[in-house]
Amino acid sequence: MLTILALALIIFISVFIFFQTAPQIGANPEGARLERMKNASNFKDGKFENTVETLMNMSFSTFRKVLKEQLFSSGKERKPQEQITTVPFSAEAFLETDSVVAITWFGHSTLLIRIDGLTILTDPVLVGERTSMFPFIGPERFNYDRHIELDELPPIDLVLISHDHYDHLDYPTIKELAGKVDKFYMPLGVGAHFEHWGVKPENIIELKWWDEVEVSGVKLALAPTRHFSGRAIRDRFNTLWGSWVISGNSKNLYFSGDSGYFPGFKEIGEKYGPFDLTFMECGAYNEGWSEIHMFPEETAQAHLDVQGKFLMPIHWGKFDLSLHPWKEPVERLTKKASEENIEIVTPEVGQLFFLPDSVEYGNWWENYQ
Repeated sequence: MLTILALALIIFISVFIFFQTAPQIGANPEGARLERMKNASNFKDGKFENTVETLMNMSFSTFRKVLKEQLFSSGKERKPQEQITTVPFSAEAFLETDSVVAITWFGHSTLLIRIDGLTILTDPVLVGERTSMFPFIGPERFNYDRHIELDELPPIDLVLISHDHYDHLDYPTIKELAGKVDKFYMPLGVGAHFEHWGVKPENIIELKWWDEVEVSGVKLALAPTRHFSGRAIRDRFNTLWGSWVISGNSKNLYFSGDSGYFPGFKEIGEKYGPFDLTFMECGAYNEGWSEIHMFPEETAQAHLDVQGKFLMPIHWGKFDLSLHPWKEPVERLTKKASEENIEIVTPEVGQLFFLPDSVEYGNWWENYQ
């Protein structure tokens, strides 16, 4: 009995020390940052809230189904069985022209965007191999033939962060970017992580929903989503989450971040639309958490709600974060987009493309199991 108690105590102390010292977990907002958060209309009783009721707990029957699939399914379809060939990235080609919007997708929600001479990187997860607080367990990135190195990217003017989950905010990536990027834009409270990781306070800009800033003639606005935040066990809703409007002189873009479907998409469309291109979450969905992640058919509807023209699915193709087959999000979205006459943009990982008047891409994922 004493041996068991001693072992339990050692485990408890080890876990406590880990959560207190592991740098990748980040830090909680305090001081002046916390005071700014208190001025947000959706910050109540020390936590941020969604604009509509959002349930985070699964019913017992749903939990049982999810657990059964986790325990007894092979999981083979949730990851590509072959190595995915990516398109070699050229910084020179990316910077070649300022007359159009240039875009490259590096998988999941990481995009490199050039608009009106401004180079923007979204939710960069490029260095870390897992989307987890632990370096040795958790969802591991898919087997690409090569993963882009930060030194291969052109100079980056600013980074946009949608929220602080590990698949959108990667500690080793931010550590490498800290001395290379002038400004980091993010929702309220997320800056606590960045300061903890050595980013200078003057390089951190935190916004609440509907805040707008202008950078070199490009308007950035943080808009609501239906989601949550947190990097540890007891810090849910401690920081804000959101989506980004990127409005240039001639093109208007929308980056959804993560969200369940909600009426806010129509409000965003009415306030900032129409959009020439939307980058919409499409992946990691499940009936057990349907209020915080959209099903592909809802992704299509959200695109219509914000008044988008071209739709590019993101949040898929790099990590196994749910129970569905890895190709299912884009397959279901492609089908729904055809039914709704939505023009869909599906570039390969690493492919450079420009925002034109019409887009045609092959279904590259069909080449893989």
